[in-house]
Amino acid sequence: MARNFVCNNKENIVETTGGVVKGFSLDGISIFKGIPYAEAKRFHKPQPASWEGVKDCTSFGYVCPLVEMPEPNNELLVPHRYWLMDENCLNLNLWTPGLDDKKRPVIVWFHGGGFESGSAIEHEAYEGENMAKCADVVSISVNHRLNVLGYLDFSEFGEEYEDSGNNGTNDMIMSLQWVRDNVAKFGGDPDNVTIFGQSGGGMKVTTLLQTPAADGLFHKGMVMSGVIDPFVMGDSAGSAKEIVEALLDTLGLESVKELEEVPYDALVAAYLEVKPAFMKAGKNFGGSPHPNDFYAGDPLVTDFREETKNIPLLIGTVFGEFAGFVPTAYDRKALSRDEQVEMLEEKFGAEKAAKLIPIFEKAYPGHPVIDLLQLDWLFRHPTMEYIKKRSALNDCTWSYLFDFESELDGGTVPWHCADVPFFFHNTCMVPTTWKGDVTEKLEAQMFGAFMNFARTGDPNGDGTTLPAWPASSADAEHTMIFCEETHEAPANYDHELQDAYKDEVGLMMAAEVWGGDNADKIQH
Repeated sequence: MARNFVCNNKENIVETTGGVVKGFSLDGISIFKGIPYAEAKRFHKPQPASWEGVKDCTSFGYVCPLVEMPEPNNELLVPHRYWLMDENCLNLNLWTPGLDDKKRPVIVWFHGGGFESGSAIEHEAYEGENMAKCADVVSISVNHRLNVLGYLDFSEFGEEYEDSGNNGTNDMIMSLQWVRDNVAKFGGDPDNVTIFGQSGGGMKVTTLLQTPAADGLFHKGMVMSGVIDPFVMGDSAGSAKEIVEALLDTLGLESVKELEEVPYDALVAAYLEVKPAFMKAGKNFGGSPHPNDFYAGDPLVTDFREETKNIPLLIGTVFGEFAGFVPTAYDRKALSRDEQVEMLEEKFGAEKAAKLIPIFEKAYPGHPVIDLLQLDWLFRHPTMEYIKKRSALNDCTWSYLFDFESELDGGTVPWHCADVPFFFHNTCMVPTTWKGDVTEKLEAQMFGAFMNFARTGDPNGDGTTLPAWPASSADAEHTMIFCEETHEAPANYDHELQDAYKDEVGLMMAAEVWGGDNADKIQH
């Protein structure tokens, strides 16, 4: 099918606070890639970007350099794109249906990868074109500093490094300030901004809610698999002076000023050499936001800030999460129930299996009981606690669980990231989501609910065939189960299961899923 493409020196030209940008349009959607929203010296706070002339924004900008190069894997489950890397990575991408004054809802995406890796374009399904086209919204994705560049605290080495342990968050705040100051020229409403993210991106949403400097820059949030038990991904509390001194010693340097000039590869090699000891000891190793006056800390450890307690939040997880990536040595649908029970008894012991099986079948009556081996609790249990604590403060927190079974290998539980294509209206890009009309129906439900939420702060409304979806309360979590037959689960439907699973077998299963070096993180 022919598509309408426009790129010239007269159309899709916009003057921003930093300078003039040139994009292109595809089937009526104007697209701008790699717009610089800020610039920064290494370890320093970002400053607004500016340039002379017309900035060509028809190509994606640099992404933050990785700490470690990943090995290709799970591409059927999460199709990746790796891009050119450079520290000059403070840029964003934007898709809009019109360069006019229509004041559309604005939706800003913060990518996954913890606070260490990933990019705004890493997952193929991060594309914002279909979102803009199908819902008449402005869609934006953001790159920012990560890892040692964005979250190692050098503040004890001079005022110029103030709050360097939160520079990645500072970058995100600068991107939202750019949105506030410029998005109206791209047909968006700066007074109706929804931020959302998955995994590390969801953590970035919860971090921004706890960061006073972000107040007023967004009005709603969606957290997808973004709350994890603090013992796995805690705040980088305490002093980072020791690890910085270890870095200097490893590199044979005397000052942080010299670290600013070290080639990135050498900096990272030294960091990877010293990091494990600090991680194992539970010391600050710069892997996440640093709690201080700038960042109030994880609300599961501290409290929700009064200023953001009434911001509507859509929050959920996926049935399998990281366990969904682990290949099974069995055909989950070919096993009899007796065979499944026998396998669970062998894995957990007869007493624990007998305790878990009936409450699992009560919570998930459509699942074979063997799926206990792939049940997530690392995300679901703390998300459950987060919702309970936040819902005590407001009536605008909505809970979901994604439980759509893929056709892969005869039927698999959903994995970490499996919900991303549905919320972006991009299942067409990920073949493992395809189940014909079933996929189309579920995508319409999830995308419609998200777009309702972005417009009004409530997922209920026109454009979706979902059943009524109540907000949660401190006593009753009302969870929408997104699956082949989407439904609202009974209040607190899996709380007994989650508590028992965590107490009985959680650590053992988490260690198996994360494995290797990450086993130390789980134990500490």
